[in-house]
Amino acid sequence: MGKEKSLCQYQKDQMLTVEITDIGNDGEGIGKIDGYTLFIKDAVIGDKVRAKIMKAKKNYAYAHLEEVVEKSSYRQEAKCPIARQCGGCQLQNMTYERQLQFKQNKVRNNIVRLGGFDGEFVDSIMEPIIGMDEPWRYRNKAQYPIGRNRDGKIVAGYYAGRTHSIIPVDDCLIGVAENKEILDIVIAHMEKFGVAPYDEVSGKGLVRHVLVRKGFTSGQIMVCFVINYRGRKSGSAGVGGKSGLVEYIPGQQALCDALSGVTEMTSISVSINTEKTNVIMGLEIHTIWGKDTITDTLKGLQFEISPLSFYQVNPKQTDKLYGQAIEYAALTGSETVWDLYCGIGTITLSMAGSAGKVYGVEIIPEAIEDAKNNARNNGIKNAEFYCGKAEEVLPEFYERLSKEAESDGTTVGSGMSGEKDDNTKALHPDVIVVDPPRKGCDEKCLETMLKMSPSRIVYVSCDSATLARDLRILSDGGYELKKVRPCDMFPWSGHVETAVLLQRSDT
Repeated sequence: MGKEKSLCQYQKDQMLTVEITDIGNDGEGIGKIDGYTLFIKDAVIGDKVRAKIMKAKKNYAYAHLEEVVEKSSYRQEAKCPIARQCGGCQLQNMTYERQLQFKQNKVRNNIVRLGGFDGEFVDSIMEPIIGMDEPWRYRNKAQYPIGRNRDGKIVAGYYAGRTHSIIPVDDCLIGVAENKEILDIVIAHMEKFGVAPYDEVSGKGLVRHVLVRKGFTSGQIMVCFVINYRGRKSGSAGVGGKSGLVEYIPGQQALCDALSGVTEMTSISVSINTEKTNVIMGLEIHTIWGKDTITDTLKGLQFEISPLSFYQVNPKQTDKLYGQAIEYAALTGSETVWDLYCGIGTITLSMAGSAGKVYGVEIIPEAIEDAKNNARNNGIKNAEFYCGKAEEVLPEFYERLSKEAESDGTTVGSGMSGEKDDNTKALHPDVIVVDPPRKGCDEKCLETMLKMSPSRIVYVSCDSATLARDLRILSDGGYELKKVRPCDMFPWSGHVETAVLLQRSDT
């Protein structure tokens, strides 16, 4: 009873002094007083801090860092002046070396605690995290919300953590240097031509977001304006000098002229989004200047990137991460590979040169069209792509092969012809690769993978918690965990990617 009282005695606005002894999943500092846990954003492991409780629960509280009483040996000054206000970089006040250690431990601990794997076993198969030599200016994509500050001035920036309040950003240090020049041009144009930013409360205003993408190899730059446009639609993509030009943004030609002066500007477009939603991009895209896409090179292949394309934001680390996935796949030139969350085909096509046949599955139609175009542009002929959910596409694929076999009096896998052997390999491939969204693999997708029974599964994950859950399912389904390697795709944030190799137990 006394302990219960002790745990409940803390309340909002109370000031406490505590030593930070651990790090939470999102990089927040963790300290304890008499068994009561405090989560303190911006506190670094090893710090002694004064913090004010903002939200108190029975056994824990969230607190605001008020003062660092004693600095940790891992603490450093944040390079960005608004790092604490902005929700993007949670770890800028922690040395990069300690960040890498935190991320390595995060992956390890999730696999042990959430996946139920033995700690010593996981330690024996984990490889060192892949860090960056230069962890700045690494993002090839930025999406800036546009709004007004308290004085009514138009601003661009990022949302503060857990809010939709825009923190103005003059020059984000993890983005490309051209972002600042582009935003300066956009805001100056909006002020000159009276273009209103979108207001989430009223639903009025035109410009919601500005998307900027850069091909790190090609140098090409794309700008896409996400707009709350309710006017006349164009029957064709209108650009200067082309028929069907629609002025989506007041002074549009002047805006394009100004932006075209940015080095390597290649594409300017608008994305129409009139919905009251947190989804940034609308599906209706119109090019208003230049080309529809930009290009970039990954693993020696050229990819066309549209405003809606999913393309990893850190190209240097993506090259290393995919290289690790290819190494785990252990391809010798004859294998059949399925990539079940293929996007625009980056992993699929990267493996095509070392495989006999590669198949990609993706639910987004535009991404599949991009994947097919990327295969054609790179002269890759041993790749096929299917649009839909993996757990739906694969049974349909099997049924089609069965009908084809039945029509000539054989069965799939009968071995009566080379074609049938190829069909069998397609349904029971050597390797399956998955790179799912943060929520992990769909349960039916995991069931389908187990039915297909590949010799190896290469799992690329952006969330080690859902990774751990899925690894347990695959392990219980007859696969052994062989290799785990984290990769730091997002320096200064709490996120980490991971490549994992699983092998069927009977191989």
